[in-house]
Amino acid sequence: MTTSNKATSDQTPVIELAVFEDLPAIVDIYNSTIPGRKVTADLEPITVESRHAWFEEHEPSRRPLWVMRQNGRVAAWISLQSFYGRPAYNATAEVSIYVDESLRGTGAGSRLLEKAIAESPALGVDTLLGFVFGHNEPSIGLLRKYGFESWGNLPRVAVLDGVERDLVILGLRIRG
Repeated sequence: MTTSNKATSDQTPVIELAVFEDLPAIVDIYNSTIPGRKVTADLEPITVESRHAWFEEHEPSRRPLWVMRQNGRVAAWISLQSFYGRPAYNATAEVSIYVDESLRGTGAGSRLLEKAIAESPALGVDTLLGFVFGHNEPSIGLLRKYGFESWGNLPRVAVLDGVERDLVILGLRIRG
């Protein structure tokens, strides 16, 4: 059986800058991670409206928000955000990756992280940081796969359903 070029191209994921119309899908993917208590410290779903300012903070030339589209829909996203909000940290960015439930474990996170690492020098980013719950082994494994190292551990700083959780800080030097 042969596959047409159109079908193949429709199935090939494309990573591009997010547009405002992507925000509902971005929020849906984010909200899908809340019940698992591994990915975010939010305990209740967020709204699209509550993320308008967050979306606008993503400057494509410095702190982009990329989406991965597959079959025409947003299937995953990655954002770079400023760390600590002071000028001395301008070359450091926090990375966040969220993948639709149907694509977790398929390499979508790897493709997004590769994009962020490759684009970091052009964005003026020398250091990427990941803040991950200590019990989120898949995310820690993903970051380690790309050379992130443990740079810190904040023991029992989060409480999820009555359980105290550690926050692990992982870092990657891109340049120098």
